[in-house]
Amino acid sequence: MSRLMEEMSAKAQALNVPLSVHLDLTYRCNERCVHCYLDHDDHGEMTTAEIKHLLDEMAEAGVFILTLSGGEIFLRKDFFEILEHARRLMFCVKLKTNAVLIREREAQRLKELHVESIQISIYSHRPEVHDAITLIPGSLKRSITAIRFLKSQGLKVIIANVLMTQNMQDYPGVRALAAELGVECTLDPTITPMMDGNRSTLSLGVDPEALRQVFRDKALVEDVDEFCAIPAPVGADDLETTPCSAGHNACYVSPYGEVFPCVAFPLPTGNVRQQRFVDIWRHSDQMNEVRSIRLKDLTTCTSCSHVSTCTRCPGLAYMEGNMRGPSTLDCQKSFARTGVPSANMLNKKRAAANLVQIRALPPMASASA
Repeated sequence: MSRLMEEMSAKAQALNVPLSVHLDLTYRCNERCVHCYLDHDDHGEMTTAEIKHLLDEMAEAGVFILTLSGGEIFLRKDFFEILEHARRLMFCVKLKTNAVLIREREAQRLKELHVESIQISIYSHRPEVHDAITLIPGSLKRSITAIRFLKSQGLKVIIANVLMTQNMQDYPGVRALAAELGVECTLDPTITPMMDGNRSTLSLGVDPEALRQVFRDKALVEDVDEFCAIPAPVGADDLETTPCSAGHNACYVSPYGEVFPCVAFPLPTGNVRQQRFVDIWRHSDQMNEVRSIRLKDLTTCTSCSHVSTCTRCPGLAYMEGNMRGPSTLDCQKSFARTGVPSANMLNKKRAAANLVQIRALPPMASASA
C-alpha cells in the first residue's frame, strides 16, 4: 500500500468513513472454478435502479474506492450503465473479471470510462491446468487474448493467481506470463470456505511444506531472512491496533443488498433494500461489534508470538466459530513462514495429547464393585 493510501485509510478509520467498498453485481458466472466460494444461482439480484440508488448512497457516505466484482460482471446486461453511473459519482473503480466476454467494443468503453484497474484470475500458464480449474475448455486462451487487448488499449491489468494443490508448481510460469504480457501479478495462497460455511473447498489448499517453499522463494520475497524471521516481542501499543480493515474503513455488499464487513467475513449487518447504506455502516450492532475489536481482545492470539505479524483474517476466524478467535489457515501460514508454531497450534497439540492420555486410562470400577 502506498503512503498516500495508508494516510487515507487511517483518516477514514478515524472519521468512520467507508473508504472502500467491494460490490458484487452478480453471483452468476460463465466459469465454474473448483475453489469458488459462491452459489452461482440468481436468488433475486438488485435491479439497475437499486444499484444506482445504492451508489448514490455510497457516494454520500464518503466511499472513494469501488470494486465491482462477481460472479462475472459482464453477464449483467446493465453493466456499463452501472459503471457509467459509478464514474459520474467519481468513484475510483476497480474491476474483477475473467475477461472472457470482453471484446474490442467493451475494452474501448472501459478505457473511455477511465477504469483504474482490471483484475483477471489466471491459475496456470498451462491450458490443461487452468481450464481444469475453471472447468471451461479454452478459458485460458480467451482470458489471455483479452489481457493482451486490454493492455494494448492502455488499461491497467493485474493477474491474480490463487495458489492451490492443482496449480502449486505453476506460479513461476504465471509470473513469467505476466512479465511477457507486461502486467502485474499477485499470488494468494488463501482458499476461502463457501459463504454458507461449507469448508469442503479448503481441501484444495496447499500443504504447509509447499507453502514454506513459496515463502522462501527469492523471486517472490525480496528479503527472505527478514520475512521469515522469528517474530519480535509485541509491545503494548501493538495490542491497541485493529486486526483488519474489515468494518473499519471497508465493507462488502452482495448482489442481494446484504452488507458484510468483508467478502470473506459473512456476518450479516443489514440490507440496503431495507436500510440506508450509511445507517448500516454507522449504526449496525454487528458492524460496531467488529469495529470495537482490538488485538488485545483476541482470544488465544494475544498470547501468540505472531500476533503483530500474522495475516489473521477475522472472517476466517468467524467461520471457525469465533470472530475473536484464531484463524487456523493463518496460523498455518505463520508457521510455514517462520517455523514457529502459533499459540493456537500449541493449544491444539496439548489438547490432542491430553485426549490420548484420557483414552489410555483404565475404565473406572463400577459402583457395585
